[in-house]
Formats: sequence, structure tokens, C-alpha cells
Amino acid sequence: MKLKVGDVSKLFGISVRTLHYYDEIQLLKPCEIDEISGYRYYDEDDLKRLQEIMFYKKLLIPLKEIKLILTKTEYDREEILNKHKNLLMLEKEKIDGLIKLVDNTLKGENIDMSTFDMNEIERIKKEYKQEVIDRWGDSDAYKESERKTKSYGKDDWEKINKKQEKIFTLFYLNKDKDVNSKDVKDLVKSWQDFISDNFYSCSDEILSGLADMYIGDERFKNNIDKFGDGTAEFMHKAIKAYVK
Repeated sequence: MKLKVGDVSKLFGISVRTLHYYDEIQLLKPCEIDEISGYRYYDEDDLKRLQEIMFYKKLLIPLKEIKLILTKTEYDREEILNKHKNLLMLEKEKIDGLIKLVDNTLKGENIDMSTFDMNEIERIKKEYKQEVIDRWGDSDAYKESERKTKSYGKDDWEKINKKQEKIFTLFYLNKDKDVNSKDVKDLVKSWQDFISDNFYSCSDEILSGLADMYIGDERFKNNIDKFGDGTAEFMHKAIKAYVK
């Protein structure tokens, strides 16, 4: 069985553009590309790999780290798929509870506040993510980020978030400017310094990889575009011009 890229997009609820991007960065290559039409085709093994990628994305693990994990010789696909299934079952149980809550509310019954409790799902996510890091996470940048952020308190995070929001807003306000202009290059440098100061040493190579995620990963793109449509796309172009 082989599915076209559009069918895979609908099946997994991700955009065709995201699948194209996964192909570009060699995270998920289609088993076949039609030489005439250019259609990408995915077989069963491809779909299983995409399931694993979706699981890691749910744990908020960066694409670069996911790609590294999937190349490990000791990687256990069956174990990961079982963990993904367990997490999906917990989420299904929570959704079923919310549906029942709506039915009860329509009947005029009291609201059970425990239905809104997501602590168990978040606990499982953190547990799984830690297992992944302990077994397969060996990125220097990732480790440095873990060391730095471990000591951050509430006030630290508030300051970091405010500065981040300010930089994203400035990217949006400057998105009509030439990416090679001094103002835009200075803005990219401020973003690179922000990452280095607060998380990990952000080299041009790492910055370029992040730029790819800003348009290739729907989670990043949607978050950045909250500051204005086209912000993520502009950041990608500006960073690529800067590192060139």
C-alpha cells in the first residue's frame, strides 16, 4: 500500500508543506517520487516512522533531535509506538470525559472540575521525554540548555518571555524591509544573542537550523505568527540571509 502526500496529510492532520519539509531535511523521505508528476508516495514503513516523529513532537522535542534519535542503532521502534499508544489512550480518555461533561451540563447537572485536570497527561509526557533524553539525547546544545534553565525561577522566565515577545514583534514590524538591510541583520543578531544568553551557544549553523523549523514545524510557525501573519516566514528569510 502506498499513499500520496495529500492522503498522508489528511490521515495524520499535518500540512503537505510540513511533509515536504521533512523530506528536505531527510527526516522522512517518501519511498517513491513519480518522475513525471512529482508526486510523493509513502509506504507502511514511512507511515510508522511518521508515527514516531509525531510522538516526539508531542513531547516538544526539536526536529533536529528527533532526526538524531531515529538514527540510533539501539533505537526500539516497538517500545516507542507502545508509549505513543499509551499517551493517545490517556488523551482519548480525557476527551471522552469532556464529552460526558458537556452532556451532563446540557442536562443541568453539576460540573465535575476534575474533568479539566491534565496533570496526569503532562506527567506522562515529561516522564517519556526524560526517558528519551536519558537514552538518546546527546546534543551539546540540548544539554547546555538543560543546565542553564534548571536554575531559572518564575521571575527569570517572565523576563525571558517578555524579551522574546519583543523580538518577535520587531520581526513582524520590520517584515517589509530588505532582509539584507542593517536593521534586519541587527535584529537577527539580537535573536541569536538572546538564544545564546538564555539557553545555549547559538552558532550560525544552529541558527540556520532553527530558521528551517520556524517554517517547517507547524508548532513553531503558529506560535511565531501569533505576532502577525508572515512573521515566521520573514524570520526564516532574514536568518538565512544573515548566516549566508
